[in-house]
Amino acid sequence: MWNVTIKAAPPYDFDRVLERLSLDPLNKVDVHKRTVLVPLYSEKEEPFVAAVKAIGSKENPVFEISGEQDEQKERAIHELTRIFQWKNSLKTIQDHFLQTNLAPLFQEHEGTPLVLDFHPYACLMKCIIHQQLNLSFAYQLTTAFVQTFGFQVDNVWFYPKPETVAKLNYENLRALKFSMRKAEYVIDTSRLIAEGALPIQAFHEWSDDDIMKKLVQVRGIGPWTVQNFLLFGLGRPNLFPAADIGLQNAIKHYFQLEKKPTKEEMENYSREWAPYLSYAAFYLWRSIEKRRGEAK
Repeated sequence: MWNVTIKAAPPYDFDRVLERLSLDPLNKVDVHKRTVLVPLYSEKEEPFVAAVKAIGSKENPVFEISGEQDEQKERAIHELTRIFQWKNSLKTIQDHFLQTNLAPLFQEHEGTPLVLDFHPYACLMKCIIHQQLNLSFAYQLTTAFVQTFGFQVDNVWFYPKPETVAKLNYENLRALKFSMRKAEYVIDTSRLIAEGALPIQAFHEWSDDDIMKKLVQVRGIGPWTVQNFLLFGLGRPNLFPAADIGLQNAIKHYFQLEKKPTKEEMENYSREWAPYLSYAAFYLWRSIEKRRGEAK
């Protein structure tokens, strides 16, 4: 058993992180105990679980992370730092947006980090599954996919590996209420990854443009999916999925527009947000997620 304490630069609101992670039924989150159990892989691709517990505050963010095997400690620290973006300065981003037309939004959501999905492959699968679906049904499909073909370690769910999904036939997913096209996209993409034709584990070394060019060649993957993968899979800071309906609705509500903004209007609004467009998109999404929660 190992245990390490890590500090992040303030402001960092882990309670908002847990609130968002708890939306996904696959995540093992305890909001009251301020903990999340994270599925990870060692460098030898062996699955293990690390626990993250907040023991500080937004103004003094401190985390206790722990696990079972000592040899997993360094890998866990590296991966958790990447996933939870503990090395990024949210103050720099906050100071930037306080000079823009999103200042009130960033004041309201101060210290909310852009947390990544736990694995790039899981992120890509989730992006494909969530295409053109309402959030509730998207989570239902994703949960069925993982609980049918994935596995558990210490009661924490892991997405199936691409090699596992590559061996499925389309009817295996159709039985879970996948459309035929979505079943094809998930399985065919997994086959490309399993065969080495789509090297997503190396994408962290690639530019945004190169990843976009590579992924849009894959049937079923368009710019929206790639942008979400770059944002939530790799943590790229300057992405703005203008075609996203949720983002369009958030801008409509925030700027009190009569109808959803055009592409040109979105470009005009977003000019002053670079080089942190990803955070603008994320905080705008959070603004409508919060409204949904208040309406329930």
